[in-house]
Amino acid sequence: MKIAIGCDPNATEMKNTIKAYVESLGHECTDFGSDDPIYANTAIALAEAVAAKKYDRGILICGTGIGVAIAANKVKGAYAATVNNCYQAQRAELSNHANIITMGSQVTGIEVAKMMVKEYLSHTFDPNSRSAPKIERIYEYERG
Repeated sequence: MKIAIGCDPNATEMKNTIKAYVESLGHECTDFGSDDPIYANTAIALAEAVAAKKYDRGILICGTGIGVAIAANKVKGAYAATVNNCYQAQRAELSNHANIITMGSQVTGIEVAKMMVKEYLSHTFDPNSRSAPKIERIYEYERG
């Protein structure tokens, strides 16, 4: 898969570690940076690229994961889920077909972050699942 990753300056170390980990899993990973103190700029740029299907999925990191999620979710076609544990990371894809996950470098240890990323990237949404009508309603609303 082609993965986009980005963060705010406070999460640079975690982003670099996660980027290397994603690559070790066999995925291509593009770094959207970490220098901009206005995390919304990085989050929006990454979300636009994922929504445009230039990347299969995205990973965003800030202090809590909340700010980048809010910013990314403003982009039409971007569906960012903040994850705090492996079950949420799994369900982000299986139940919610999130094309971006977000996490917090100040609230998540690096080993847990790696496990969440692996879990998220190991699953594929089933369009015939019981979650499909729920997700379709979100898409329908977004279309207007």
